[in-house]
Amino acid sequence: MADLFDSGTPASPQTTDAAARPGPLADRLRPATLQDVIGQRHLLGPDGALTVMLSGAMPSLILWGPPGVGKTTIARLLADRTGLHFVQISAIFTGVADLRKVFETARNRRANGKGTLLFVDEIHRFNKAQQDSFLPHMEDGTITLVGATTENPSFELNAAVMSRAQVLTLQRLTLRDMELMTQRAEKELGAKLRLDGEAREALQEMADGDGRALLNLVEQVAAWGATETIDRDTLAKRLQRRAAQYDKSGDAHYNLISALHKSVRGSDPDAALYWLGRMLKGGEDPRYLMRRITRMAVEDIGLADPQAQAFCLQAWETYERLGSPEGEQSLGNAVVYLALAPKSNAGYVAFKAAMKQAGETGSEPPPKHILNAATSFMKSEGYGAGYAYDHDQADGFSGQNYFPDDMKRPVYYVPVDRGFERELGRRVDWLVEQRAKRGKG
Repeated sequence: MADLFDSGTPASPQTTDAAARPGPLADRLRPATLQDVIGQRHLLGPDGALTVMLSGAMPSLILWGPPGVGKTTIARLLADRTGLHFVQISAIFTGVADLRKVFETARNRRANGKGTLLFVDEIHRFNKAQQDSFLPHMEDGTITLVGATTENPSFELNAAVMSRAQVLTLQRLTLRDMELMTQRAEKELGAKLRLDGEAREALQEMADGDGRALLNLVEQVAAWGATETIDRDTLAKRLQRRAAQYDKSGDAHYNLISALHKSVRGSDPDAALYWLGRMLKGGEDPRYLMRRITRMAVEDIGLADPQAQAFCLQAWETYERLGSPEGEQSLGNAVVYLALAPKSNAGYVAFKAAMKQAGETGSEPPPKHILNAATSFMKSEGYGAGYAYDHDQADGFSGQNYFPDDMKRPVYYVPVDRGFERELGRRVDWLVEQRAKRGKG
């Protein structure tokens, strides 16, 4: 809805009849072809994934991306491009009975030689049974499904749907995209916005990569009919919105979160608080920050302080209960705690090494003595034979092998001599010693 013709030419200051046309600006400026869509060049450019895909039979698709980047528009244009009948439903308002009618109508349409592109907005809101109902109609060609979601499809969609559809990731619109969109809107409205350079950029930053939001803001500013040039502060005051101080989807976003993460890893609570403050002042979502802060606890503190992860989760819960701005203090407490905590990435390194080797030796079976003998046949095959129950040992340790029989025993976890992990290191050393003794015995 928010994607426009990418003319690439500045708007004309001359007045036209465009401003008098009915309907929201976003509706009036829908692109007519996929080539006219602003943004998503990685999908729609000459070598883009979707461009290449359209050279053959179009598969079912899942369009994953933030709001206002053109998911609905692209789906409509795909139907035009492929000659399919376009049907749009929303998972929020569509029930089982509605789906049955959609599928029945699509079957009748197919019998008459016309295919159906079924666009499902917010597809992640369908439950498992509803998602499963699409499968037979996708498989027999009754529908070509194009689902749109703002949530990670690997978490929200059934594996069966995912296996039958190609996931395409749409990106937030860049500031260059937003400028092209602003120019196109000005051309449609027949006049340039009365904004100075900083205010114009601030307007685009306020939209936060959402083209639909930008067009709503442009339409609002144009309606003021200003005769004097408006600066950044005046714009923020009139719109009652804080002008973003950095692009949350651009380089500054990644630079600042990197600075925060490395300040915590470097045990500098003052620097960590400074970068946290910079991001909060810039309008960053505190929930995004809490996700990253909790990740720091898992990745950089690890088992040197097992309470760090729980502390972050409690801080997150505190924020959710208090909200902004009061709850933001809990984020500050969390980064101070993490910065001062002993550091270890031993668990992180061990997990990555284990995952790598698991991928290389994925077909190796477990040793039979640790397999469960659930049936008499399995027992006769040696399942569970020779298993030593650790709780029956005086020290609670049998020293048996739990790796595949033909696999040389690796070492993934090497604890550091810091914090609680110092105690874990002593435990690891004792286990290695006991395993060696019992292996010789």
